[in-house]
Amino acid sequence: MSANSSKRGKTSTSSFGTPGRIGHDSSKFYKSRLYEGLKKGKKVTYVENRIPEAYQNQLFCKSSENMEELPDNSVHLMITSPPYNASKDYDENLSLEEHLRFLRRVWEETHRVLVPGGRACVNIANLGRKPYIPIHSHVIADMQDIGFLMRGEVIWNKASSASPSTAWGSWMSSANPVLRDVHEYILVFSKETFSRKREQRENTIRKEEFLEWTKSVWTFPAVSAKKIGHPAPFPEELPHRLIQLYSFKADVILDPFSGSGTTCVSAQKAGRNYVGYEINETYIELAGSRLMLDV
Repeated sequence: MSANSSKRGKTSTSSFGTPGRIGHDSSKFYKSRLYEGLKKGKKVTYVENRIPEAYQNQLFCKSSENMEELPDNSVHLMITSPPYNASKDYDENLSLEEHLRFLRRVWEETHRVLVPGGRACVNIANLGRKPYIPIHSHVIADMQDIGFLMRGEVIWNKASSASPSTAWGSWMSSANPVLRDVHEYILVFSKETFSRKREQRENTIRKEEFLEWTKSVWTFPAVSAKKIGHPAPFPEELPHRLIQLYSFKADVILDPFSGSGTTCVSAQKAGRNYVGYEINETYIELAGSRLMLDV
């Protein structure tokens, strides 16, 4: 801290905002009535149970609605992109209510297996236009109802790599213009408390990465479904950033919808352990080959 900033002292909430955030006292804001009745995290006794060695760094060909292989409080970070139920080859034809109930069962299991302060990151896109279905808002509501604390959301700007939709609705007319999404969401939550236990744990993120990746808009390209061999892959850059931001070296990373195994591959490269669940045997084999597993 510079001599000038020391003289100024800490900043605090004011009518005109403040230019700095290091040493910022935001207690006035969080004590305001805006936060009345909201869950604000709590002091918890930290419990962490070890996953049996036989279940670490493994892919399980089964539904993540029941992750019985994983003890309570044993996973440090969950990263996933759930099935969209959008009539793709791997989707079931569920109603919106049925689909959300299915996802909720997985979110409840995720809450059980996360350590206190463990994070859950959900990559999701909204669907349709007549009407538009804000899937991300339904997921947020369910996650908060389960007990997760929301930490924020990242807008993944896929830019020129987004699908080149020409569904403009009415062309150059106010009659019925249609927005064409070139973004997806990454929703970030934590369990019970906002902070992770950090004693004797090693960070691996670099300063430049931390400064850039704590911004709420990320721009990097999508990947080709044909190249990966899965109809809806996300790029390795996505879990890589989340793993660096939200986990320590040797932590356990969970993907309950592991698909082609991208989250697990990224965890492996980053010196983390992983566990993946996937019901499709073909994708299990694909992920296993990427991870060099005998599946």
